[in-house]
Amino acid sequence: MRKWTAAIAAGGALAVLGGTLPAGAAPTPPAGDGAGSGERPTARAMAPRSTAVAGLRYTSAARLSPGVVARTFETTGIGGKAVGDLLDVDLRAPHVRVGLLHPSAIAQRATVSDMANAQHAVAGINGDFFNISETHAGVQPTGSSSGPEVDGGRALKAAVPDGQRFGPALPPGTSARDVIGVGPDRRGHVASLRLAGTVRSRLGTLKLRGLNQYAVPVGGVGAFTAEWGTVSRQRAVCGTDEVRTAPCSTDTAEVAVRRGVVTSVSDAVGGGAIPAGTTVLVGRDKGADALRRLRKGDRVNVRYRLAGRTRFRFAIGGFPILRGGSPLDGLDAAGPAPRTAAGVSRDGRHFYLAVVDGRSETSGGLTVAELASLLARAGASDGVNLDGGGSSAFVARGPGEPAATVRNVPSDGSERAVANGIGVFS
Repeated sequence: MRKWTAAIAAGGALAVLGGTLPAGAAPTPPAGDGAGSGERPTARAMAPRSTAVAGLRYTSAARLSPGVVARTFETTGIGGKAVGDLLDVDLRAPHVRVGLLHPSAIAQRATVSDMANAQHAVAGINGDFFNISETHAGVQPTGSSSGPEVDGGRALKAAVPDGQRFGPALPPGTSARDVIGVGPDRRGHVASLRLAGTVRSRLGTLKLRGLNQYAVPVGGVGAFTAEWGTVSRQRAVCGTDEVRTAPCSTDTAEVAVRRGVVTSVSDAVGGGAIPAGTTVLVGRDKGADALRRLRKGDRVNVRYRLAGRTRFRFAIGGFPILRGGSPLDGLDAAGPAPRTAAGVSRDGRHFYLAVVDGRSETSGGLTVAELASLLARAGASDGVNLDGGGSSAFVARGPGEPAATVRNVPSDGSERAVANGIGVFS
C-alpha cells in the first residue's frame, strides 16, 4: 500500500513517522512518449473521453514541516482507479517558500530528487515540458524548458513560440508564455509573462525576441547568457513559429557582446560556455541581417525583462487548466496518463503540487481535463498542467530524514532527468 505513515498529535496536528514507497515491482518502462508529452498517440486515439474525476479520497497525511502537508490520495477517472500525491503549502507559514528547482544550467537536465537535494528543498515535483528529442539531423537536443523561468525575481529565460513547444495541445486563450509562481506578496498566481527587451547600437534599436530559449522566432534575435550552459545554440534557429519540425534556417548570424562591446561577429551559430559578463546574440533571417551590420568594437546595450500584469519572485512555465475554480473549455479529455499539476487557492495563500501515477495496474492515470477537476477538488482556484508521462515525479524529505526521495512510482520505472521543477523550502 502506498502511503505516508502518520500519527495525529494533540490538537489535530499531523506528525511524520515515516514514508514508504508503493509495494511491488516497478512498472515496465513504456515506449517513448515524445518529449515527456504525458500521453501516447495510440492511447489518445482509442480512449473514451472524460472531463472529471469521480471523487477524491485522502489515504494518508504527514507534516513535512510547519505549513507543509503531504497527502496520498485515490480517485477514479476514465482509466479506472488513479493514485497520487498532493502537497499543500501554506505560504503564510514563516520560513516557508516555493521556488524553482533547476540544474546548474538552463540547457541541462537533472532528476527532481537531485535538484531538490542540491538546493535543500523539503519536497518537489517536476516542472515544464522540455526539448528532450530532436528531429533535426545533427542538432543536439538542449534539454531546455519551453516556458519562462524566474528565480529569485530574476528572469532566466523566456518562452519559445507556441508552435515550438512540447506537450498536449494548448486550450484556447493560453500560450507557452503562461506560468505559475509566487509574487513578492507571498501569494501564488497564474499569469502570463512576455519578453520585453531591446538591443541598442549605433544602427538603432532591435527588438529582442528570445532569452535563453531553444527556439527564436523567425526573423528574430535572441540573447544567450552564461546561465544557458555549454550546449550548442544551433537549435535556436530550427523550426518555425508554427512548425517545430520545419528545417533549420541557413541564414544566421551570431554576435558576442562583452561588457557592452562587440567582440566577435560570425555567420555560424556556436556552442560552449558563455563567460560571465558576455551576452551572445543569435539572429535568424531578418534578425541575422541586422546582426551582420554590427562591427567588432561597436558599443551595444542589451536589456530585457519578463513583463506581465503580475510580478513574480518565482515562476515556471505551465499551461492553465483551471481558472476561478472551473476547468477551462477545450481541455484534452482523452488519453489517461501520469500527470503533474500545480495550483493556487483563491486567495493565493495555499500552493498545491499534485502528481498522479499512471500506466500501471494500480493506477491508470488521468486525462488533462480530469486533472483540472482534481485540482479543484483539492482546493485550487487556478492551476496549470505540467510535464507528465515518464517525467512525473514527487520527492519529499520528512523531519530527520537525510535526503528527499521519490515517493510516487515513475512510469519509466525510475526518475527521468527533467528541465526544471517546483521546490518547497522550509
